[in-house]
Amino acid sequence: MKELLKNITEISSPSGREKNIRKFIIEEIKDYVDDYGVDSLGNLIAVKKGKSGKKLLIDAHMDEIGVVVSHIDDNGFLRIEMIGGVSPYILLGTRLKFLNGIVGVVGYEGESMAESGANIKNLSFDNIFVDVGATSKEEAEEKTPVGSFATYEAEFYDGGKRLISKAFDDRVGCAFMIQLLKEIEKPVDDLYLVFSVQEEVGLVGASVASHDINPDMAIALDISGGPDTPKHFKRMNFKLGGGPLIKIKDKSSISSSYFVDKLTEVAKKNNIPYQYEVLIFGGTNARGYQVKGAGTHAGTISIATRYAHTPHEMIDYDDVLNIVKLLKKLCEEGI
Repeated sequence: MKELLKNITEISSPSGREKNIRKFIIEEIKDYVDDYGVDSLGNLIAVKKGKSGKKLLIDAHMDEIGVVVSHIDDNGFLRIEMIGGVSPYILLGTRLKFLNGIVGVVGYEGESMAESGANIKNLSFDNIFVDVGATSKEEAEEKTPVGSFATYEAEFYDGGKRLISKAFDDRVGCAFMIQLLKEIEKPVDDLYLVFSVQEEVGLVGASVASHDINPDMAIALDISGGPDTPKHFKRMNFKLGGGPLIKIKDKSSISSSYFVDKLTEVAKKNNIPYQYEVLIFGGTNARGYQVKGAGTHAGTISIATRYAHTPHEMIDYDDVLNIVKLLKKLCEEGI
């Protein structure tokens, strides 16, 4: 599965430009589903039929955070705007890869030592720029015109138990679903797998994906910022390697008690380690499904992640395997 994680994270597909990652996922799943299609917004929805008459929807978002060119100055330096939660402090000094393959480096302004010092203390998108090596505005416009999208350029690293990559948020969730489809032969319930778009800019894809499905249960798969680094979020209590996170709540939704009880029951029955997640910020696509139609039992299964929304997100491989196992057992036992 590590090869899958490497391949799926190294693809560049920011919010609103998910074509490349969607094409990859279709090739991975097309032989393991009864049907699949792409809606008008770009969500990829796959179906594997069961026998119970119930519908289980599992979602992971295909998009990743990124930036878009908003202005080019006379010397060919680019100004950018964020796509999703991107910090200028994380961007500084990184390499960005545009969808056409052009690479740029992020720098910051400062005409004097005083101004440079002030800007680094108050870094913002107003005082950073991207250098794509252009020698003129015309050359930059040819390489990366206004409206060009880019993501971090970063390689997957296999550290054995710990893995590092860009875009684990939420390509790891997509990988869970791909692996589940390859392992599950006969789910009890009709299984709807939604590879959704534009989560990073407001749960956009999930807000429409379930319109015609009306699931009995909806599960969002996502990452969660881990509190297990020094002096980090002491009001939370989960860690890398501790097992799947069964979300209790975050800032956008409270998981259905039925969802929490069901996932806990399956984990205990099958000796799968698990943790409860009370997230003091953020949100997932679970909210998008929870409030559609007449509502549904919805919640999130997360993987603890260090350094979220950076080029070097870190996860634990045992957690990866245990989340796939938890999903598989749920599908085999039914909701």
